[in-house]
Amino acid sequence: MASISSAAPKAIPFSDIQGVQVGNAWNDNAKTGVTVFYFPHPATAAVKILGGGPASRETPLLEPERNSLPLNALVFGGGSAYGLAAADGVMRRMEEIGAGFDTGFGIVPIVCQSDIFDLSYGDGAVRPDRDMGYLAASRAVDGNDPRSGNVGAGTGATLGKPYGMARAQKSGIGYAACRVGDLRVGVAAVVNAMGDVYEDGKKIAGLLTEDRKCFASAEDAVISMGPAGGFPGAASGTTNTTLAAIFTNADLDLPSLKKVTAMASCGMSRAIRPVFTMWDGDTIYAVSVGSSKVPAEINAVGALAARVMESAIADAVRSSAISESEYISNI
Repeated sequence: MASISSAAPKAIPFSDIQGVQVGNAWNDNAKTGVTVFYFPHPATAAVKILGGGPASRETPLLEPERNSLPLNALVFGGGSAYGLAAADGVMRRMEEIGAGFDTGFGIVPIVCQSDIFDLSYGDGAVRPDRDMGYLAASRAVDGNDPRSGNVGAGTGATLGKPYGMARAQKSGIGYAACRVGDLRVGVAAVVNAMGDVYEDGKKIAGLLTEDRKCFASAEDAVISMGPAGGFPGAASGTTNTTLAAIFTNADLDLPSLKKVTAMASCGMSRAIRPVFTMWDGDTIYAVSVGSSKVPAEINAVGALAARVMESAIADAVRSSAISESEYISNI
């Protein structure tokens, strides 16, 4: 096994991760969208669902005890469970290019999807659909656009919501990547969290005071509920989910990738506080991509993924800053 311990991690553009192509489609007026990760060479993937309220499609296929098949595309979307319809359009585009499992009676693309709840921001009556999924998939097949901020699945993302949207802030989708020797690890994260976001231990976004002039603590808000308390923001209809996917050229099997998702969750918990609550649908994927895999030690990959996870979450926040008036006009 090749050693990577002699080299320090070096930040690289996410587009340097070979074997994954990103496409986005979104409705800027309704504040919702879709991001598609297309794998020209079918990928091995695992998933770990840590939140209590996920909206997902076909994720059981990625469990080690299943008859797992190579993944053709991964979809992140808005619209909560309604937005899962976007995968229909992604499957149609995959079928057109012959990507999928050949049953002998037709190609069945292997497509998984997870969605955030963005119905409380923008126009909740408009959700990602088959056409939006097809457009995002087509853009992923034809190019590669790992763009951060208020695009794709991050269009309607917000955070800091224990007391509802009136004290929350805008978030979005973020990316980060690094390499150590020949090993490459990248993370894409859609940050639609109930909690606050921290970078290097310092809060950079989240719950605000009632006058929206200072930070308050989402963690303290949850703790203050007490043993028999109810969710402070439940009456406002807010629901939350942070979605993340780790992409690596490490030659790892499905059980090893499952372990990487567990280790990477440490990075999510360092960056978001609180996280993995029953009011979140937090989900982490780990995907081994590309046709030229490199041998790598699983602990090194997991530790690196956790570090890159923090950077991707911070990027989602920093790339999504909007004016107070624009935020208020959409809640």
